Amino acid sequence: MRDLLLGNSVRDLDVSFAGGGEAFLQVFPHYRNTGGSPEVLLAGGLECTELQGSLEEDMLRRDLTVNAAAIDARGCLFCHPRFLEDLCAGVLRLSSPEVLEQDPLRVFRAARFAAMFPDFDLDGESLEALRSFCNERRDRLAVLPRERVCQELMKAMAAARPSRFFTVLQSIGGLQPWFSEIVPAPNIPAGPRPWHDDSLFEHTLTVMDRCAGNPLTVWMALCHDLGKTVTEPALLPHHYGHEHRGVELVRVLGERIGVPKRYLRAGMTGTELHMKGGIYGTLRVGTRRDLLVSLGKAGLWHEFWKLACADGGTDWEPAARRDWIVMSRVRLPKKWQDKGELSGQHLRLLQCHALGSFPGVSAEKLKDASDQKANRSKES
Repeated sequence: MRDLLLGNSVRDLDVSFAGGGEAFLQVFPHYRNTGGSPEVLLAGGLECTELQGSLEEDMLRRDLTVNAAAIDARGCLFCHPRFLEDLCAGVLRLSSPEVLEQDPLRVFRAARFAAMFPDFDLDGESLEALRSFCNERRDRLAVLPRERVCQELMKAMAAARPSRFFTVLQSIGGLQPWFSEIVPAPNIPAGPRPWHDDSLFEHTLTVMDRCAGNPLTVWMALCHDLGKTVTEPALLPHHYGHEHRGVELVRVLGERIGVPKRYLRAGMTGTELHMKGGIYGTLRVGTRRDLLVSLGKAGLWHEFWKLACADGGTDWEPAARRDWIVMSRVRLPKKWQDKGELSGQHLRLLQCHALGSFPGVSAEKLKDASDQKANRSKES
């Protein structure tokens, strides 16, 4: 109902049922009961929740007032008394003081809806309730099924402003225990001037928002500088080697939350290689060749270059695409074929030679080409 009234396409379909989880599973045995009260059953990304009392009573137990509206089988609308008021005012408000105790996942849902609706503000009393719950009932957050936490994270990664998921969690003390790697980020410089003048937390969120629209790239943006959180204090504001330190942190974070395997691999790959992506035009020929091969094997072409541009400010993808085409045209002579490792080494030498025969592309040239393309588009 919320999306329909806002004129948006319906992205989520939430289903409520009566009669208890056991009766539901007899009809739909492929669902999995995640436990808790009210009962929540999952299958194929669809979440079904047991009704708490009548529909009118159930609306008062929903997470946020703007989500507390439903249509029954007859087409009748039932909603929270403040549903329309808060929807029109752009307010995210907890439906009642008890909703967090009923389902602690609502901490993450509130943060996720802040990311989905960047023009909506969290009500002050709701923020205080969320903060108190995170400080006093952190144990309830720790025992949530990781599938449910992951589902909220994935939806936040696909939101209009994914950074708000983490700004809300950080403001209410909700990063621990699921996102503990990010906790120190607000107190760590992103890097030395003149390249950085903000905290690691602010920089990470900025890069995430620049990648909005591609959930996988947003996840890579979240991960790319995690290695900076464990930099020795004596080295700050420099973060030498953070891209290598970050790989293990990404693995631990991803496995804790249970992100899909493609996301886990992408986060680790993007973290390890993003520094090279940001200075692609200055890399030696052999390094460029090896980077492109790694990206090809990982299947992370556009996502990686989107991340590199959002992080470093230069879109190297056109230059990388040209180099890839040059490499793909190289053919190994017959006398060097079927020689195992020697064949691979010789092919690499030929590919490097082919790349070296083309003039390099500077960031300035790429910017000029991008500006000319934009001007032509405006003129047409």
